[in-house]
This record gives sequence, structure tokens and C-alpha cells, in this order.
Amino acid sequence: MVTEAGFASDLGGEKFMDIVCRQSGMRPDCVVIVASIRAIMTHGGGLLDDESTLTLETLEKGFCNLDKHIENMSGYGVPIVVSINHFASDSEEEIKLVREHCEKIGVRVAFSDAFIKGGEGAVELAETVIDALENDKADFKFLYDLDSPIKSKIETIAKRIYGADGVTFSAVAEKAIAGMEADGFGNLPICIAKTQASLTDDSKKKGAPKGWILNVREVQLSSGAGFIVPICGTLTLMPGLPKVPAAMRMDLLPDGRIVGLK
Repeated sequence: MVTEAGFASDLGGEKFMDIVCRQSGMRPDCVVIVASIRAIMTHGGGLLDDESTLTLETLEKGFCNLDKHIENMSGYGVPIVVSINHFASDSEEEIKLVREHCEKIGVRVAFSDAFIKGGEGAVELAETVIDALENDKADFKFLYDLDSPIKSKIETIAKRIYGADGVTFSAVAEKAIAGMEADGFGNLPICIAKTQASLTDDSKKKGAPKGWILNVREVQLSSGAGFIVPICGTLTLMPGLPKVPAAMRMDLLPDGRIVGLK
């Protein structure tokens, strides 16, 4: 079976490993980290709306972010494959630089052109995953013990997955955690809500920042789903959206016609 755990290793990846795998009994045999050259560049200081900043230099500087995601998933004891998700703007030199970096740090890497070419464009990736499955045995392990205190589990995720130095809890969060533990919910897994634009709780911080503290603003209980939700930074709970959601292009004209739905 192949499945997707979106929003990178710090959100979708960690939640799949520590929540989905616990509740389902599934254990992954391989993890594919999908990386685009332009995304890596943004973590090295590049700006998507300024082509002049999308250079080999910003690509190389952004490798620290890719390396952190590789480190995060490797920590679960599962073989890793980096998939270079091809965009038409990518140059051969840029693709080569990513390949060389992955090979240098000892991680399998494959080029994927599946968006443009479908199955034909994914052959290299499929063959690389098969090679990992046949030659590297997974030794899956969870990040934390469910019986650990709630704050301890949050701190483990913050330090080992996000790269934080520690965690601060608001008075509201402290009270909520104490109540959950008193009511017998302390052994539930953690589902942290934070920005997807950064490893930190600040969307403006790119790369793999060091020397920062995760701020837990409040903590909610999702008892039916079976997990605890710490809400971090200034995040607003809502579906994940791009910087300019499609709704911003929709309008109702005076004659009753709706535009912008395409």
C-alpha cells in the first residue's frame, strides 16, 4: 500500500507515524520525502516571486531544511528515499546538485516527472523504492511513550522533530493539560497544530532554525478521535490554504453571475 502524509515530516509525517500507526497497527517499510527544488530554495533565502533569488546558492543553503526532514523520518527506523519532484523551471544543474547532496549524506534519491509524464515519469522513483524495500530492513519505533506525561510528549516532538530548545506553556494550556490528565486522558498521542510554512511555530522562519522555543498557546482534547491537540504560535485552526486561496478570486456580479470558480 502507498499512502500520503502531507505537510512534511514535522506535521503529516510525524502524525502518521505516532498517531495513525498506533491506531491502525500499520508499520511503514519505507518513507519517500517529496522535495521540490524551488521549495528548498525558499528555505535558503529564495523568494518565489523574485526569480533572481532562486539560485544555486539559495538551493545549497536550503539543504539544511531537507536534511532535517530526512533526520526526522530516519529517527523512526525506516529507510528513506528523497524524490525530486520535477518542475519545468528546474535546470539540469539544480537537479544534479540535489542528487549529489543526497548521495553525499548517504540517502537514496530519485527524479520524478510523474506530474507531466504519469507512470512513465515515476519509474526511477518506483525502482528506487523497491531497492530500499529489498535491501534495507525497517526497524520501526515510535517517537515517544504514550504513558509519558502530556508536556513531556509535546517537548519530545518539539525538540526532536522541530529542532526547538524547549517549550513554553501558557497558563490556559497548563490548566487544560492538568485537567486532561486528571480526567484520565493523559495517555493519548499528541497532534500538534502549528504552521506548515516552517519547522518552527513562526511561518517566517525558514531553513532549520536553532535556539528557539515552541510556544503552546492552548491545548484541546479530541477524545473521539483519540488525541490531544496543542495549538502553537498564532495559528488559527482552519483547513490548510495557500497564501492566496481560490476564494479570493471569487465574486458575485451585480447581475447575479458568479465568477472565479475555475
